[in-house]
Amino acid sequence: MAQKAELEILLAVVDHGSFSAAARALGYTPSAVGKRVYQLEQRLRVPLLIRSTRRMTLTKAGQRYVEEAREILARLTALEEDIADGADSLHGTIRLTSSAAFGQRHVVPLVIEFMDLNPEVEIDMLLTDKVVDLVGEGFDIAIRSGVLPDSSLVSRKLMNNRRIPCAAPTYFERHGVPQQPQELTAHKCLRLGPEKHLSDWGFTGAAGPIPRLGPGFSCNSLEALRAACCAGRGIAWLPEFLVSNDLRTGRLTSVLPDHAEPNAGGGIFILRPEMPFLPRRVRALIDFVADHFSGKTSPRDA
Repeated sequence: MAQKAELEILLAVVDHGSFSAAARALGYTPSAVGKRVYQLEQRLRVPLLIRSTRRMTLTKAGQRYVEEAREILARLTALEEDIADGADSLHGTIRLTSSAAFGQRHVVPLVIEFMDLNPEVEIDMLLTDKVVDLVGEGFDIAIRSGVLPDSSLVSRKLMNNRRIPCAAPTYFERHGVPQQPQELTAHKCLRLGPEKHLSDWGFTGAAGPIPRLGPGFSCNSLEALRAACCAGRGIAWLPEFLVSNDLRTGRLTSVLPDHAEPNAGGGIFILRPEMPFLPRRVRALIDFVADHFSGKTSPRDA
């Protein structure tokens, strides 16, 4: 389809910033890319790009055309994939991202089971605690925890993300057990990244300014915080899905259970970009994951 190829070439030029970069991405020569864009402009009888030695920008007509073309191509691609998927068994690639700790413990086993059931589906998975731009980076699904902000993404809640203040019994033997949240100021606190105050851990504190957490150890990895917590290095505010087994076996002990806000951890959600046609393989994986967590408040720790 000539028009589809023209749209794909134009979008590649816009996304990559030049004819030569688009040509490398598409496997064409720069002259072939330039010729197709020129033919498109001739057919439309308007310039779409302003070319200069330093950069390439869209005209007003080009901006409108690219915006509409991107949506049309996305709809067409999704429709073709949906029809192809419906013809036989599920097949194709699904790009999925998840937070590291939850993904490693609870999403990876589900993905492996899903691939066993659908051997023609390939999963491209990224485990990271950074918030990924699904649309910009081409992901189909994200699984994220926390308080879901307003978003253009379509969301489905999997479960609550209850978090528990806890420490190893050896830590409490050495430093005592705090009876009020304000006492955490005098304790070693294991913090996730920028957490600094009692409010970050779901404690409202007394009237007036909310005290800071005591100094201890901060890290961007929940697994690292759990390891430090189990080693008796301090008190941490950790997800129940991560420490439920530690609490059952006595490796960790919860603290201040009557003072923590139960909904402070938000939830765990499965998210996807909004699109007119959702490929059947993506819809199947979303339903598969959601069905697994249906009716559960928290998965058991491995």
